[in-house]
Amino acid sequence: MLPLGFSSGLPFLLVFSTLSTWLREAGISLTVIGMMSWVALAYSLKFLWAPVVDRYDVPVLARLLGRRRGWMVLTQLGVAAGLIGMASTDPQSGLPFSILFAVLVAFASASQDVVIDGWRIDAAATERQGMMAAALLLGYRLALITAGAGALYIAEFANWHSAYLAMAALMAVGLIGTLLAPRIDEGPARERLPIAKAIIEPLADLYRRKGSMLIPILALIACYRIPDYASGIMANPLYIDLGFSKADIANVSKLYGVWIGIIGAFAGGLALTRIGLWWTLLIGAVIAAGSNLMFSWLASGHATLWGLTLAISVDNFAGGFAGSALVAYMSGLTSPGFAATQYALLSSLYALPGKLIGGASGAVVENFGYPTLFTGTATIAIPLVVLCFIIRRDTMKSVEDKEEAAGMDSEPVGAGSRA
Repeated sequence: MLPLGFSSGLPFLLVFSTLSTWLREAGISLTVIGMMSWVALAYSLKFLWAPVVDRYDVPVLARLLGRRRGWMVLTQLGVAAGLIGMASTDPQSGLPFSILFAVLVAFASASQDVVIDGWRIDAAATERQGMMAAALLLGYRLALITAGAGALYIAEFANWHSAYLAMAALMAVGLIGTLLAPRIDEGPARERLPIAKAIIEPLADLYRRKGSMLIPILALIACYRIPDYASGIMANPLYIDLGFSKADIANVSKLYGVWIGIIGAFAGGLALTRIGLWWTLLIGAVIAAGSNLMFSWLASGHATLWGLTLAISVDNFAGGFAGSALVAYMSGLTSPGFAATQYALLSSLYALPGKLIGGASGAVVENFGYPTLFTGTATIAIPLVVLCFIIRRDTMKSVEDKEEAAGMDSEPVGAGSRA
């Protein structure tokens, strides 16, 4: 699971913030860089082709390796091929080819995530999924450091082409993990619902349980991480424009910042146990959006290494805290019969608006400047707070119902109404 988690996390930054750094250094306009972030929409839309990965075999590879491992190898080779293609292009003279290969990386990477999640669920019993998820997360975080700091270091001391070739070579880690993974799907392909029905039925279940409250719930989920996606796209171009070196960005943002984000995530988890889901969700909404003001402050005459460290510290801690709150909230919205599908749909919803709006962030910066963009995204905290108060009663009731159900499940046989 550890090398598969690494393989899952490696491509993401290479078509997101690391790519935006390369493009800005190459002189590409911020408007184009912002629109390039739409490449990552593949991660939000992967549920659309997930049934294909579940239902059909890859010719030849499935016979040799099994259904899951066959898809793993195909997608990993697709990611490596796309990264090699990106390494062979020059954004200044061949931007359309850079975009084409970035799309290939994103599509293959999102498909790899689908099959790795399917393998993880099939490979271990429910009581072992916590350990599997922990190994996946550790591998993913190590990959983020590699594709963030590692790629920037190589680009600083060699060039961007060498950096992306090195990342393509590191996909061998995932291939090794695939070959070491046990073959667990010897039977025939399992039947799945048609795509339309597989999407509509879980949504219908949510509506039956939540009624009209579903509208503000979905609005909250859709808007919750918009500030994070806007800062994720424009932060690295801001650092470049302020004169920071790639080594500075790697040290502070991609090494130090990742660990601060992990601390923030643990803080969010601790808050969930101490003050409850709703208060954690509310605090996460305020600090995650408000932290974007640090980038406005950085762009307004505080472009020192200390200022960069402070801005990244606040932003990454707040993002990690809010991420834990949102994952817990979305998990609590699912029902046992549709848990996997509903969570996939909700997680796609929270990512999609941020990526769509984030694509226009470059145009905002070029017309109005960095402080305007980051101050504007910080104001999203206002409607988020309003939405949190609208859903407060429903959230409190849902938590109480789950705790009551858990208490009933823990009663001994023969006690109370369960007898």
